[in-house]
Amino acid sequence: MKAYTTRKAAQEIALQKIKKTLNVLSILRFVSVAMAVYFAYELYQEYTIFYLILFFLAITTFLFLLRWYDQKKESKLHKEAIVAINEDEITFLNKEKIPFDDGAAFSNSHHEYAYDLDIFGPNSLFQTLNRTYTYIGKKTLAQALVTQISNDEILERQEAITEMRSKIEWRQDFMANAKVSKDAEQFYNQLLAWTKNNSQLVSKMNLLLLYVLPIVFLISSLGYYFIGTNNWMLFATLSFFANLSFAATFIQRIKVENAHSTAIDTIVRQYSFMIEAIEKEIFTSKKCIDLQNELQKHNSKASQSLYQLSKLFSGLDSVANPLGILFFNGTVLYHIHIFRKIIAWKNQHALHVARWLEIIGEMETLQSLANFSYNNPDFCFPTLNNDYEVAFTHMSHPLLKANHRVSNDVTFQPQSFIILTGSNMSGKSTFLRSLGINMVLARMGSVVCASHATIHPMPILVSMRLSDSLSDSESYFYAEIKRLKQIMDALDSQRAFVLLDEILRGTNSDDKRSGTVEVIHKMIQKKAIGAIATHDIEVCLTADEFPNQLINKCFEVTIENNDLHFDYVLRDGICKNKSATFLMKKIGVI
Repeated sequence: MKAYTTRKAAQEIALQKIKKTLNVLSILRFVSVAMAVYFAYELYQEYTIFYLILFFLAITTFLFLLRWYDQKKESKLHKEAIVAINEDEITFLNKEKIPFDDGAAFSNSHHEYAYDLDIFGPNSLFQTLNRTYTYIGKKTLAQALVTQISNDEILERQEAITEMRSKIEWRQDFMANAKVSKDAEQFYNQLLAWTKNNSQLVSKMNLLLLYVLPIVFLISSLGYYFIGTNNWMLFATLSFFANLSFAATFIQRIKVENAHSTAIDTIVRQYSFMIEAIEKEIFTSKKCIDLQNELQKHNSKASQSLYQLSKLFSGLDSVANPLGILFFNGTVLYHIHIFRKIIAWKNQHALHVARWLEIIGEMETLQSLANFSYNNPDFCFPTLNNDYEVAFTHMSHPLLKANHRVSNDVTFQPQSFIILTGSNMSGKSTFLRSLGINMVLARMGSVVCASHATIHPMPILVSMRLSDSLSDSESYFYAEIKRLKQIMDALDSQRAFVLLDEILRGTNSDDKRSGTVEVIHKMIQKKAIGAIATHDIEVCLTADEFPNQLINKCFEVTIENNDLHFDYVLRDGICKNKSATFLMKKIGVI
């Protein structure tokens, strides 16, 4: 918290200085324009070298001040973004709200675990982790949350996260460039679509005319200026219209190009700044170095190439102005030159753009996970194994407030499956979600909410939260049966980590009991690892039949001072206390 408060204060001081500088530059720009107008008037009254020099000095000063102003304005936007980033972190850590995108667009109710474990949506794991500001960053983080990678890749991510965790200044600069871009899915798709369209190079004949026609106009104009005959004026006029006629043959292709480039030149520039930050930083982790090297594969730096593209996009802006089209193309074929350079750029770099953006997404994902680790210094990286061992020490739910967490130790050796009992509100579902979310974090290379953990990364299969699907004319019960079938089919191909919460709620108690027992038998046969929560004490007797595979655990509730007390501590054995009758009597139901 202190680091964020300190950085916010420092950036606010720097921001005030920049604002003062911008005010001074605005005044100086006005003065330089006024001086240029005054010297132009004096030149009009009487031509002298003295006023001509002063006029050009005023114009040069104005252009210099304009460039300086633009640079300071960019710096202002960058620092404002860093202030906002630190404000968001302070707000988040104070538990006032979660000011980050919740990734609801990536939610899928049919996924093996994402919907059940609150991976996406309000107050989700995605929203807690997310420090991405580009669409590809959000997409990459979302993909990381639902995709299993190899142990080697997990270890590489752990190393990269460990390195980036301490690079708070670099991470926030990187985030600020992304935040300033105001990127969105439509711009990302627009840029990728642009790389695949209208890439035919200008022919050699047209390339020759592209240089010859403006030279002819220049010579004709100079001839008229210095010689002053009507013939030179005629030549210049004919040359002007010849340039416009030549430009007209490209106008349709230019419009198509401009349609793709509109509104994304700023975003491409910010992409270039993000990539430049990656290229310039000194990394020691293999993952970061590999990504860094990919950006310099093709005889030029990706950041320089993208910045060049941004400048070319900006050059097409005036094509929407009819007067700009007439003047710039009638004289020097300006927009055709820009168009030719854009097409040349596309043919040289278009195939690499998608990968460059993927690297931005991967770095945003890494810095999001590094930020998560930085904010939770008591969380640990799990050690990995290939022996289907899963164990947590002092494990809790990472989305709960730190002062509200009750941690528990849990191990799935030698018994690999837990039958979990406890009354409502005792903590069963939260415990199951804690297991699931920490397994998801472990699989993506993140720290987990535990003091120590050992994990065999494996598929995660969950049935905890289902709903009636009216659009599919599907009842809750049938949806649950389909999910259980999905889980069983997945277990046929490989062992997995399975979490089940009060299954078969849509049938009578006898049917539910026998069905649950059969499901547990199947889990044992298929060597599943995980836990099932149930209210049915008789289901717990199954553990007596399979003592080497099953173990009973429970959450108890006590009545203290005529009130229910939950301690959320995981215990061995079967839950003995009951709370439903007591609670109904207390609130007057019975």
